[in-house]
Order: sequence, then structure tokens, then C-alpha cells
Amino acid sequence: MSVRPTLLGAAVGVIVMASAFESLGGDRITGRSFLSRSEVLARHGMAATSQPLATQIALDILKQGGSAVDAAIAANAALGLMEPTGSGIGGDLFAIVWDNKSGKLHGLNASGRSPGALTLTHFAEMGMNKVPNYGPLPITVPGCVDGWFALHGRFGKLPMKTVLAPAIRYAREGFPVSELIAHYWQLSGRKLRDYPGFTETFLPGGRAPKKGDVFRNVALADTLQEIADGGRDAFYKGEIAERMDVFSRRVGCFLRKSDLAAHTSTWVEAVSTTYRGYEVWELPPNGQGIAALQMLNILEPFDLASMGHNSARYLHHLIEAKKLAYEDRARFYADPAFSDIPVRRLISKEYAAERRRLMSPDKAAKHFPPGRIELARADGALREGDTIYLTVADADHNMVSLIQSNYRGFGSGLCPDGLGFCLQDRGALFTLQEGHPNVFAPGKRPFHTIIPALVTKNGKPWLSFGVMGGDMQPQGHVQILCNVIDFGMNLQEAGDAARFHHTGSSEPTGEIMDDGGRVALESGVGMETARGLIEMGHNVHGDRGGYGGYQAIGYDALRGIYIGASESRKDGQAAGY
Repeated sequence: MSVRPTLLGAAVGVIVMASAFESLGGDRITGRSFLSRSEVLARHGMAATSQPLATQIALDILKQGGSAVDAAIAANAALGLMEPTGSGIGGDLFAIVWDNKSGKLHGLNASGRSPGALTLTHFAEMGMNKVPNYGPLPITVPGCVDGWFALHGRFGKLPMKTVLAPAIRYAREGFPVSELIAHYWQLSGRKLRDYPGFTETFLPGGRAPKKGDVFRNVALADTLQEIADGGRDAFYKGEIAERMDVFSRRVGCFLRKSDLAAHTSTWVEAVSTTYRGYEVWELPPNGQGIAALQMLNILEPFDLASMGHNSARYLHHLIEAKKLAYEDRARFYADPAFSDIPVRRLISKEYAAERRRLMSPDKAAKHFPPGRIELARADGALREGDTIYLTVADADHNMVSLIQSNYRGFGSGLCPDGLGFCLQDRGALFTLQEGHPNVFAPGKRPFHTIIPALVTKNGKPWLSFGVMGGDMQPQGHVQILCNVIDFGMNLQEAGDAARFHHTGSSEPTGEIMDDGGRVALESGVGMETARGLIEMGHNVHGDRGGYGGYQAIGYDALRGIYIGASESRKDGQAAGY
């Protein structure tokens, strides 16, 4: 008796079963198994933030006739309340705005400067070889509030009282703490509880709030109301400034009312490079945005798509490009008011070609030298850093890409009496090495990690996005853009795809990479890739890494619609109307 019919039947069964499994996979209609949700589509406006309540506030402001900038400020104020683990009015702000009426980009550097009375000599007298991470010495002038008013003065439509009202109401009435923020709050509470003012401000009943606990911050509500009523001078020259001064003197901080009164934000020209026909825009130093541009220039000649997404070969090229760019970051990025930073040279295609020649196609470098660039004039672990990033677009086709942070979570840990916020610790990013462009000096802006980004196509806005998270940010920008441009992912897929995070590069604070650094891989990156990277000499380790927090809004000019995406690793939401 022939067994042929039996084998044929079995084969048919396998085919039927395979078809059935294929149909079961239809919940990911784009074919990407890692996709967490669909993109959000809308015509009139869009907001993407890391907190759904803040996103809804932004939409409410847009529906009241507010501009994208009005909505962004309202959301930022709310996030300072709802995510104090990464933002607040004690921190700094950077933004890129697309003004559709003029057809131009505008960049704002709203970062603060070091206290005028604190000197490099003081650190030497204290026997310090680095600026502390917490406490009174790393505190710099908070730039956020002045940044709000600078943006609002140019692009706002609604009164600031209207813009700040939702955050004030939530601060008085309370809001339920979201899951991820509760986790970070618990970690920071253990570390910072003994710093002046922290427990009184952020640990009600002596403990950090848990998921779902309703947190109120009446002191912050009062502070925001003073700002809404009295404008930016209420913060920098009025009673709030006086209270910060008195507090600082008591706790050994050098911040004074005169430092606050002298503060100004700076409108700057965004800088760009092209990547496969797209123009990618970042802000110049003292931030690290041009590191993303340097990486893209180094990578552009390679056929990344042919290597396969998140393959060992693909990630090797991105990691080595990152190492090259970050050596320049460590050597050259600083406050341009104190050093002539060679930005044009650093982001040129010719310079990228020189740097690219140092890369091996299949061997990880232990160390790269910085580029050979002379500074015309110079004065003499960054992986940490919680931040918020948000982006908003309005019915007039204006877009804003905004990032804001205290640095290292809550910041310095010091909370001025009765004001409801922590002062930032950005001064920890200075080096104390004399002669380095980023060496500490009075009245100087430190090297900064937070960077917004915007991409144009044919001179029109195409994508506003950011990836918050310390030194992850330029790496995250590049991975997002490669996902979209090289691999054709949609905006949500581009954020959901597994990432790498390389740490251990030389830093603007003085640390030098001599061991190749370390590579953390998210769980979505396969073992075959990990083995391939190890064989190339990469130090792949088991750290969870900090893979950043992504939000994005794209614009489809052909259809006249916005496309929103929100980070699946955060508590956030993209929503439109």
C-alpha cells in the first residue's frame, strides 16, 4: 500500500496550519512584530508628550485658539508638576520652532549660567577634581521660565495666565502619579531625601508617591500663579528670586538674585546636515545636537539598509560612528561665548570623510582621537539624566520641538523653601581641567545634553522629534532617522524598534575612553546580533541601559495631515484633533 496519499495529506495540513498562524499574526498589519500601536492621524493639530494629561492640556490650548508654542508651554508647565523626576522650572529649556508664516526655523537656547561668585579656585580649595553631582555646587541659573516667555513673546497668541492655568489647577487639585514616574520617584526619593527642602516638597508623609497616588503641590501652584500674574520678572527679579537667594545663602549655594536678574535666553541659528535628501536640524553647542549630525555624515555613504536592521554589522557601524562623534563632543563642545567652537567644520561632509577613514568595517575600536582642529580661542558620567521632550503642531502649520530638564532626575536635590521645585544641577557637566573649552568659569553655560530636533524636506517641515535621556540623545536621534529613512518604518515603528545604547565614550567632564566603552542592547535585539558584536570586539554587557524617550510629529504635505507617535517605553500619548 502506498504512503503517498498520507504524506500529501500531511503536507496539506502543514500548509493549512501555516496559513492559520499567518492569519493570527494579522494584529500587526505592517508586518513589524514590535509595533505597539498605530500612528495617530489628525488634520488641525497634534501633540505628543510623555504624559497623557499633558497631551490633553496641549490639545485644549490649541482648541482655544492657542498656537503650537502656547500649547507646548502649557504642556511643559504640567510636566514640571507631573514628571518632576525629569523637568521643572528649576531647569533649562531648548526649542526649535517652525514658523510657517515666515517659512523659517528659529532656535532658542534657554540654558542658564553658573553663579558669578563661584570660581574655579573654590573647587581647588575644596580639594575637588570634579564638580559634585548633587548639592549646592552644581546649581546653575534656571533658564526654563525665561525660555517660556521668550517663546511666547514671539509666537504666543493666548495670555500666559490662560496658558499656565491648567498646570496651576492640577497642582492645587492633584493628579494621579503614573506608573513609570512613580518608579523613578521612588529611586530618587531614597537618594535625595536628606537634601534641604526635598522631603517637604516631594515626599508627602515622608515617602514617594506610588502609582495612582494623588499628588498635590500647592507651593508650585502659588509659584506658577505669581509667574502668570507678574511675568518672567516675577521669577528672576521679584519675590521668587529673593527666596531663592535667601535659600541659597543658607545651604552653601553661590546662586544669587543678581545671577537671576542678569539671565537671558539666546535666539540661535539652528544648524543642519543633509541625510539622503532630508535636512536634519539641531541646535549648536553648548548642547550636543551636532553629534547627531556628525554621526549621520559619517554613516551616509554606507548602504545601511542592505546590512539588515539591528544586525551586528549595522549596529557596529552606528556604534563606531558614535565613538568618533563623541570624541569630538568631549574635546570641542562648550559655551560658544567662551570658546570659538568649529561647528561648520565639525558638521561638514569633508570632515566626516576624514573621520570615517578611522573606522574598521569589522573591528571595534578601543579608542579614537578627537579630530585635529585648532580652537581659535579657549578658556581653559553623562549617561544619567532624566528629561521631558514634547512636540506640538497647530492648525496654522507651525511646529515646535521642545526639550526641558533638571538633569539627573530632580536635579540638585535642593528645593527652595515653599516654591515647589528643585534647582537643577547642570554645573556637574563642567570640567575642572584648566584649558579645556568646557572648564568651569563664572557666568558660563555648561555643556548640555538635552537636544530637540526637526527635519525638513524640500524646505518644508517633515518631522519634529526628540529622544530624551542624557548621552543617549544623539544616538537615539540617529537610530530613529535610520529606522524611518533607511528602513522605511512609520513613526510609531521607528520609536518601538529595539535600540542600542553605547556608554563609556570620552566626556566633556574629563573622562577618557580607552577600553572601547560598553554596548547595552534592548531585549528586542537578537542573540545572533549580540554574538556578532562580541566577535567584532564590542563589550556587550547586561546593563538595562537608558534607551531614551521618544515623541514625534510628522507632516504629510500631500494630504495635509499630521502624524503622531509616542514612546512605548514611557507613559505618554500622541493625540490630535
